[in-house]
Amino acid sequence: MRNVKYLIIGAGVSGLTFANYIKSDYLIIEKENEIGGYCKTHYKDGFVWDYAGHFFHFKTDEFKKMFINKVNKNEIIKQDKCTKIFYHDNYIDYPFQTNIHQLEKSEFIDCLYDLFNKEEKKEYDNFLDMLYGKFGKSITEKFLRPYNEKLYAIDLRKLDKDAMGRFFPYADVKDIINNMKKNSTFSYNNQFMYPCNGAGSFMKILFDNLDKNNIILNTEVISIDSKKKCAKLSNNEEIKYEYLINTSPLNKFLPIIDNDKFGKLNSLLSYNKVLVFNLGFDKKSKLTSEHWIYIPEKKYNFYRIGFYDNILGTDRLSMYIEIGYSKDEKIKIDEQLRLTLLNLKEIGVIDDSMNLLSYESIIMDPAYVHINNDTDKKIKKFMRVINKKSIYSIGRYGAWTYCSMEDCMVNAKELAETLEK
Repeated sequence: MRNVKYLIIGAGVSGLTFANYIKSDYLIIEKENEIGGYCKTHYKDGFVWDYAGHFFHFKTDEFKKMFINKVNKNEIIKQDKCTKIFYHDNYIDYPFQTNIHQLEKSEFIDCLYDLFNKEEKKEYDNFLDMLYGKFGKSITEKFLRPYNEKLYAIDLRKLDKDAMGRFFPYADVKDIINNMKKNSTFSYNNQFMYPCNGAGSFMKILFDNLDKNNIILNTEVISIDSKKKCAKLSNNEEIKYEYLINTSPLNKFLPIIDNDKFGKLNSLLSYNKVLVFNLGFDKKSKLTSEHWIYIPEKKYNFYRIGFYDNILGTDRLSMYIEIGYSKDEKIKIDEQLRLTLLNLKEIGVIDDSMNLLSYESIIMDPAYVHINNDTDKKIKKFMRVINKKSIYSIGRYGAWTYCSMEDCMVNAKELAETLEK
């Protein structure tokens, strides 16, 4: 039986970062045949594709330097974000609520009228209640409600009012009025950087810092005995640990602890799935400056599309497409590909002269977790229980939260430094 101080489940951004900041012995168990988690890059037929759109908005100098100092400056692209919303056959600037002046006059008047007559509250019951209270009926029903229902694939009344935290582009009446004269954006990520070789190249930097003998791929942790501090692997090996660090999705982690002791909590976890298509065409689209586009109308199957070629400056259309599903929905990939190509023509991204040269499909399961206040309290209680047993569950999915890749890295580093004291 092997003994380690730190047993780490998952070689994604959180697991790799944690391992980078500990000095003691560790072992990473990764069920896939490659590292990176959801932050992987595939190279196919001359196209560079990530698992989904991953763009870096570093606020922490330490992590920013960790990556850019190890990459040739010519291999890092820095961009001011160009994002649009496809609404009623027109492209308007994102976010919707600060660009209502770009709508047709009657719709603009509706939005402005409802904005000034909205009924705000001190406390909101849920996410949808918050949208109506802060933005009024028209802005909510024209964009905020339909888009987020497509994204989350859930009744928005089941989400906490702060389900998106700082990532939601709030704007007050003054912001909205001022934006009519002086165009501005109110997003947390107005600028981004992107490596020419894809987001996975940043994960490789984390991976290259580690001892490869301490990483086991194609292997799963199938059971954990928290009393004995022992984990059994799918290869029948047993590992004794001092600390267990989980970065796998919480809904996959709960069933393997102490013979599924936490099954009741697992049944409460809610999330969506996302089908991602990466598409490569033989020529560029007429849309040559947009980085990604939001599509709220439900007659189109996707909620967001992105343009790798516009970011990388390449001469062939290279896209990612995102389609949301509830956690129990069945996904028909061939049918969704057919609808995707049809809808891309409908909104003017592609035309009959363009040929699809290459594509791949990826299912993210889970994709976006649904933040609900009652469930969140139970998760926090669970975390306190396992922390007392030297088990920590971190990362976007391990902690079951809505956060950025950089947030995951900061939290992983802080935990490593705390445990190493």
